[in-house]
Amino acid sequence: MTRIVIVGGGISGLTLAYRLEQRLPTAEVVVLEQQPRLGGTVNTLHRDGFCVEAGPNGFLDTNPATLDLCRELGLGDRLTAASEAAGRNRFLLVKGRLRLLPGSMWSFLGSGVLSWRGKFNLLAERFRPPRRDDADESIDAFVRRRAGSEVAETLADAFVTGIYAGDPTLLSVRAAFPRLVRMEREHGSVRNGFVAAARKRRSEAAAQGQPPGRAGRMWSFREGLSLLIETLCGRLRTPPVMGVAVQSVRRSQESGWQVRAEGRDAWKADAVALTCPAYQQAALLADEDAELAAKIDGITYNRVAVVALGYRLSDMPMSLEGFGYLSPQRERRDVLGVQWCSSIFPDRSPADAVLLRAMCGGWNRPEIVDWDDDRLLTAVRGELRQSMGVEAAPVFHQIVRWDRAIPQYHLGHLERVAWIEERAARHAGLFLGGNAYRGVALNDCVEQAGRLAVQASELTKGKLEK
Repeated sequence: MTRIVIVGGGISGLTLAYRLEQRLPTAEVVVLEQQPRLGGTVNTLHRDGFCVEAGPNGFLDTNPATLDLCRELGLGDRLTAASEAAGRNRFLLVKGRLRLLPGSMWSFLGSGVLSWRGKFNLLAERFRPPRRDDADESIDAFVRRRAGSEVAETLADAFVTGIYAGDPTLLSVRAAFPRLVRMEREHGSVRNGFVAAARKRRSEAAAQGQPPGRAGRMWSFREGLSLLIETLCGRLRTPPVMGVAVQSVRRSQESGWQVRAEGRDAWKADAVALTCPAYQQAALLADEDAELAAKIDGITYNRVAVVALGYRLSDMPMSLEGFGYLSPQRERRDVLGVQWCSSIFPDRSPADAVLLRAMCGGWNRPEIVDWDDDRLLTAVRGELRQSMGVEAAPVFHQIVRWDRAIPQYHLGHLERVAWIEERAARHAGLFLGGNAYRGVALNDCVEQAGRLAVQASELTKGKLEK
């Protein structure tokens, strides 16, 4: 029997195992996970009537990969969409004041988010000539070139903070936001690209006899995202093995691969897929291919602390009709942003309470993750007092620290990934996946796992047919 071993039981590894079992019904697919639980950064915590996401808060429908997977698994009736207010009302914390982020280009003219010079530069973006070469460029440099310094330092900085908690002067726009690069190349400007995308969305909706939906709505489950992990695990023919500290992945002297863990545990495999974080992949491959391992180990991660706070509804001095707010990292505040979780999704808190989730640390303030609980809580409460006027003490709190949270796609990332993929291809039966390479979002992981399943199944199909 053909055996495929997957190291890493996050969303990438579990989706890959599920897809491989579909494509190879007689193969044995074994998932090994170091932690005592599955899901990686996807982890829903339930306590005192509050539902806290320790990692991603949901997934967008701009890419249908996760939405389609959920429906395929029979979870369609348990999906819940983010509130309309969450999609409509998003805020920036600029110079200590919350400002509503305008929902359209023209509404920026009456907003206080940008100065008149910044507004002019944003409107003029569509008239600036596109770049003709394919050289890599940071997100900050791309936005400055297209829309000026104020848009880069305020809007782009905050946008990057919300997704990567990274430094826009270091992150590659081609790797982190390839859609923006395509829009400039194909439509002459980013604004023209968004207009074309909206026009296409309206046309497709009209062809189906439906009203055009709002792009980029977030989805989750009433029970939280861990439901997806639990369901995937339950659908696998071979239950994942948890608490396994894999030490090395080497070619077997006979044939195939040998996966060794602490103690005497070992698995022989015809193919091995590594979907664990990049630094773990590097450690596992160090003895097999030191040069490949070093290149993978060059993918860096940031540090993030998640601070969830529950308050009595009566203690909120302002309306929480919205998604929450972000703060540009250039202001070097203690809090990167705050999500109003119980306003985004229902049932995240008791009826007489609200749930907020603050993100701290990031690329430029990693030391905050090392603060003790009291200092972290004091810092977050101080930010909430200044930004939202919250004076009351929380009735609930939960702190989760991620020492290596989100991979950072720094300049040259796509060239690094291309080199890694070419080098890995020399090792027949070795496959690399996860969020370290081509997208950090849940959708990216699900979509890439599907592609990896096709590659791995094609390689092993011949052996199964013999």
